[in-house]
Amino acid sequence: MPTYDLGLEHVSLAFATKNIFTDVTQGVFEGDRIGIVGKNGDGKSTLLHLFKGTQEPDSGRVTMRNGLTFGMLDQRDPLDDNATVREAALEGREDYEWAAETKSREIVEALLGGISLDAKIGSLSGGQRRRADLARLLLKDWDILALDEPTNHLDVVTIHWLAEHLKNRWPSGQGALLLVTHDRWFLDEVCESMWEVHDGVIDPFEGGYSAYMLQRVERDRQADVRETKRRNLARKELAWLTRGARARSTKQKFHVKAARELIADVPPVRNTLELKQMATSRLGKQVVDLIDVTQIFEHAQGEADIDPDVAEMEASASRVDVVPAMYAEPQAHGSVEVAVDDLTDPRLVDAGVPEARQAAQAARQAEEESHESGDDADESTPEVTSAAQKVTVTGRKILDDVTWLIGPGDRFGIVGANGAGKSTLLKILDGTITPTAGHVNIGKTVKFAVLSQRLDELEKLGKYKIKEVLSRYKPSYIVDGKETTPGQMMERLGFESAQLMTPIKDLSGGQKRRMQLLLILLDEPNVLIMDEPGNDLDTDMLAVMEDLLDTWPGTLIVVSHDRYLLERVTDQQFALIGGKIRHLPGGVQDYLDMTEAIKNGTEISGVSVGDGPIDAAFLAIEQIIGHHYELDDFQIKAVTEGREAMGHALVKLRSSTGKLYSGTGISTDIIGASIRAYVSALNKIAYEEG
Repeated sequence: MPTYDLGLEHVSLAFATKNIFTDVTQGVFEGDRIGIVGKNGDGKSTLLHLFKGTQEPDSGRVTMRNGLTFGMLDQRDPLDDNATVREAALEGREDYEWAAETKSREIVEALLGGISLDAKIGSLSGGQRRRADLARLLLKDWDILALDEPTNHLDVVTIHWLAEHLKNRWPSGQGALLLVTHDRWFLDEVCESMWEVHDGVIDPFEGGYSAYMLQRVERDRQADVRETKRRNLARKELAWLTRGARARSTKQKFHVKAARELIADVPPVRNTLELKQMATSRLGKQVVDLIDVTQIFEHAQGEADIDPDVAEMEASASRVDVVPAMYAEPQAHGSVEVAVDDLTDPRLVDAGVPEARQAAQAARQAEEESHESGDDADESTPEVTSAAQKVTVTGRKILDDVTWLIGPGDRFGIVGANGAGKSTLLKILDGTITPTAGHVNIGKTVKFAVLSQRLDELEKLGKYKIKEVLSRYKPSYIVDGKETTPGQMMERLGFESAQLMTPIKDLSGGQKRRMQLLLILLDEPNVLIMDEPGNDLDTDMLAVMEDLLDTWPGTLIVVSHDRYLLERVTDQQFALIGGKIRHLPGGVQDYLDMTEAIKNGTEISGVSVGDGPIDAAFLAIEQIIGHHYELDDFQIKAVTEGREAMGHALVKLRSSTGKLYSGTGISTDIIGASIRAYVSALNKIAYEEG
């Protein structure tokens, strides 16, 4: 038996209703970077607690080399509510101590930026507490570091920083990392080996997440297992990875030829053209159009509507000793003049104008009192008329004069820092918030469904059993061209038939998330808005959800910090930065490049949506190249498709006469010259790389 630095020897563990481990022998060597995956409830977090010593095995033993230090980030932090951030996260370090050393200063600025060191832990939001606990852990030196879902509550920029930090935290061959996360890009970026926890055992695999998927498919093929659905999902995901997944294109960890042999008979992830046609038949030509939309939150009144974490951060930052942030999201401020008949106008209320909110509150109270008394408000209250008045709203612009057209079958992903206004943008799209200025045109046939971060929708159904809830829907649906019952869809999402009699309130967080998605799909919406859909789901369930969305015929808008999921289920990605929606032809990496440019004080490259037809044409061609250009086999095809797309764009543009185009200030001659230069460059690339 090998001598592990930290290991399990013939460990068995069972809880009341489930065997977690059965005679497991496995361990960690110095230099290991191990990602741990498995279904929810299979024992990933329990495994870390066994290593930490906070969970005792039923039999066997846990061994640890003398003098080894072990640090763990748990899903529940141990921070004292009455302690300050300085006391809990910095553990009493003076400013000169952590600021003098580059590594510690970077950790503090990345995780505690914008938070007052004198703020009480109990006053922080859940996201801020998570950051404080992670900072506390990373500021210490550990021989072995165990992280349980470290990316929760972090935005894309901070997740990218954390990945770089963990890769460079120890010299090669030193230290060890145990990582439990559902973020597949993070696993691929950081880990050099994988453990799959399932059915009471731990199966090791070499390489990151991509290599794990390859080996798992090969293992299933050789064993000829009966789990056909699970195997097919894995092969489908491997197909996407192999065919140029941008989320992991820079770190190819498996043999491409072997992977292609395994997925030779797997069709493309989704038939975009067919889905577009089906979506158009359901939706018509118009879905949601944002026309010159500006959304302002007056001072701090509406900050909570942007992001609860941001509201807490603003309150914290009003105190002293605020840590400077590693990356400061650019913000647009200004004012808009709004003509209204009275202060209850929703534009003013949704902008957080104090007088408007007070007037709206008073109006609601008067209406409630009228209903309770049984009085007819129309008869008892004389009609009041008032002349239109102009009100100036001043504050932060979440959206700054944005024009964005969303059509049938569009699959858009949205990224941005915490507090950029992503959730606010979603509320404007579905009509929940009325923008301060501009217009939101929603198609007549649009039927929205929103998968929010909160599970409030399920709380109303808590007392009902799953079977009772499903009985309210149609007996059958067409999924993937086949007739499917709600029960079969439920099983597809990882539920067992025995769970039909389980009350909704007794489901776990991950099960509630899946049930929320199931009920939304059963309502048959044609526009689906998803805000952080990957929360509480393991990697297998994420693959199942992605598979369901692959054949969903409608318009899809997704906000997520999970770049793998985002680029997997959407066709185009956008970033919300400084009140503008910017197209990301190269996926999330373009957004990271933009944030890096902002940190360096340079101008952001690219254009925002709505900047003119020529910009849209160039962005469309760049999207085509971005999908395929990473792989040699697709370079010539990408260039050909790009040339054709640009040709079509040129025809359309020139048919619009020679007028200057809105927001561009260039004529058709310049457009034509630009296109010719672009095509020439593509031809040169094709020739050189042949």
